[in-house]
Amino acid sequence: MDIYESLPIADRIRGNAYPGRGIVLGLTEDGTHAVAAYFIMGRSANSRNRIFAVRNGEVFTEPFDASKVEDPSLIIYAALRQYENRLIVTNGNQTDTVFEGLKAGKSFSESLESRCFEPDAPNFTPRISGMFTLDPTAPRYEMSILKSIDAMGTACARHTFSYPAVPGLGHFIHTYIRDGKPLPTFSGEPERVRLGSDIDAFTASLWDNLDPDNRISLYVRFVELQSGTYKERIINRNR
Repeated sequence: MDIYESLPIADRIRGNAYPGRGIVLGLTEDGTHAVAAYFIMGRSANSRNRIFAVRNGEVFTEPFDASKVEDPSLIIYAALRQYENRLIVTNGNQTDTVFEGLKAGKSFSESLESRCFEPDAPNFTPRISGMFTLDPTAPRYEMSILKSIDAMGTACARHTFSYPAVPGLGHFIHTYIRDGKPLPTFSGEPERVRLGSDIDAFTASLWDNLDPDNRISLYVRFVELQSGTYKERIINRNR
């Protein structure tokens, strides 16, 4: 097995019924744009009752039908925010934790020290987070997973990965390895993915290869490193 192999995102997710929630960060093949993508999936009625909405450049999960919301605590949150030149994307309300931590002078990993995996036994869904530093001279990104150290939720294991942004290379982290009871938590280093330079091609490849029964929403942003301007794409199953 080639440890440096980078696969298209389609090859990483095709045939996997339930990778859960996923984050991709990286740099386009031409080296001009930072890539950030986030998707959510759902099996329960509560999880499926969601859409992504963009407000003032920030991305939020919102209920599609507010009358059907059962428990908003783990499904309604800001998924993507930016603080200065740092783009934050996570699978929960730790987006705000990182944002506030950066404002207070903390690093990405220091900001997450106050957080843990989600309290949804027996799955103990991990909290996955990413932050892209949009520096045109030295672009880079970090990814984190906070997960239970055992099947009982005894304590939280914290893993942080730091990468220089390399043209055509991205990293993909998701909450679960696959479907199951309980759901098996993602394990190991974020997976290497090959990135092109076309936002529409990337968005279609990602959405089209997520399981059609369980996919809910997808957001993709390509940020031009020199100017900070960006292109975005959003797909909601419920809209």
